[in-house]
Amino acid sequence: MTAMKQNDRWRWLTAGAVAVCLLAFTLLIGLLGWQGVRAFWPQPVDQYQFQPPQGSPVMVLGETLQKQQQGEQWRYVVKTGNRDFAAPDFRVLYSQGEAKTRRPADVLVLQRRNGGNAYGWLVELRQDNEVMTAQSRDALLHQRLQQVHEQLRQASNIRRIEMARLNAQLESLQQQADEQQRNGRFSLEVQSEFDANRTALQRRFNALAQQLTHLQHESQRDTLVLRDVNGVDHTILLAQVVDAWYPNAMTLTNKTLHFFGQIWQFVSDSPTSGGGESGAFPAIFGTVLMVLLMSIIVMPLGVIAAVWLHEYAGRNALTRLVRIAVVNLAGVPSIVYGVFGLGFFVWLIGGTLDQLFFSSALPNPTFGTPGLLWAALTLALLTLPVVIVATEEGLSRIPDNLRQGSLALGATQAETLWRVVLPLAVPAMLTGLILAVARAAGETAPLMLVGVVKMVPELPVDAVFPYLHLDRKFMHLGFQIYDLAFQSPNIDADRPLVYATALLLVVIILSLNLLAMALRHRLRERYRIMTH
Repeated sequence: MTAMKQNDRWRWLTAGAVAVCLLAFTLLIGLLGWQGVRAFWPQPVDQYQFQPPQGSPVMVLGETLQKQQQGEQWRYVVKTGNRDFAAPDFRVLYSQGEAKTRRPADVLVLQRRNGGNAYGWLVELRQDNEVMTAQSRDALLHQRLQQVHEQLRQASNIRRIEMARLNAQLESLQQQADEQQRNGRFSLEVQSEFDANRTALQRRFNALAQQLTHLQHESQRDTLVLRDVNGVDHTILLAQVVDAWYPNAMTLTNKTLHFFGQIWQFVSDSPTSGGGESGAFPAIFGTVLMVLLMSIIVMPLGVIAAVWLHEYAGRNALTRLVRIAVVNLAGVPSIVYGVFGLGFFVWLIGGTLDQLFFSSALPNPTFGTPGLLWAALTLALLTLPVVIVATEEGLSRIPDNLRQGSLALGATQAETLWRVVLPLAVPAMLTGLILAVARAAGETAPLMLVGVVKMVPELPVDAVFPYLHLDRKFMHLGFQIYDLAFQSPNIDADRPLVYATALLLVVIILSLNLLAMALRHRLRERYRIMTH
């Protein structure tokens, strides 16, 4: 009876600890979701007339973030936008008595690529300084905006894909010519062929450049005139406008559609392609690609090390020393791995590769500079102890009679390992992978030394051979959170993006872990019969 009571206490204690963990995780997701996702919901825009304690009345137009009474005064925090011509775009205002407020239905909000939101009233649309007329200015605005976006998209594709491919072909052609000159094989016939090929490529490049110039010129023709709360007109290029809406006139359906459209824009757009200041796609792509490369590197190394420790190495002082070293490596601060990756991978190995294979490009480094490959290798080294320990633990749970039975039936030790032991240890390997992904995806400090940057001109994957460019730098969600939270010149505007980016990082880690857990469960069920 006493033992049963003690078991009940431990059972309740365990259940309570699990409940606390689940509650903490739920609260974390709720905080990130509420603070981050609400920034994408269209907020009403208020027009205020403040009567400050001293001075004349002040007119303000913007989103109300906070309103509270302090004695006889009222304190307001208003997002006024218009950062480029009425900075700052967040203001704290005091009013003697409650301010007069109204919500005009014709207030327009412009989401811009630079400078944050703009608030005001649409006066007119112009093309080459000529006023455009239509029955519905709102329909005309969105029609012209969609047309400008299509022109910008075509210009981006020409610049990032077609012109980049031609640049790569020109560089390859020049490298071949330089190689032939060094070897003394650059004859008149070879030079004639080289000149013809270069002229053809240059002609195509010039045609694309003219097409790009035409598209850029066409996208700069349309402008709109926005009148602010003080009656001052401002001319804004439609090429700088990402989206436009009338928040005070939107229905619930319109707000919901706008909400999901803003989320998709945040997830899919890129600041480098003109998608606005808040595009997160390059950081998402870089995070997932780096984790996948890290997993491809760390899993074979970790599994091989665990198999050697458990299956082949005897119980001696060497194996005990190796296990102690593996455990100690798991406790090394991540920034130390970053310093090691910078010194060993980037400067030593990358510099040696440049001297051996890319000497023609020196002194400009190819692999002797931080990049995607070195970041993946550094994180693989960081997470290697986790994979080794998890895999070795899974190997130790496999009954010895399975190994002995396989050997008794005539299988070799290698065949037993490959056909019996390793399949049963796959769930444990995936457990190690889950832990490795969870740690690697959230690391920031080592990546700052070995490859991650604030902004990249191109993604590590593109349409130019070899398609996957391991030498390129990349963006990462963890570093983007750090940059928005501590390095942003306008933290008030970027605070919602910090929460939204953090939520996005948690969702990506959960998705990768759930995928690995589903695969682990499926394999565990498949091989469960072998252990009974």
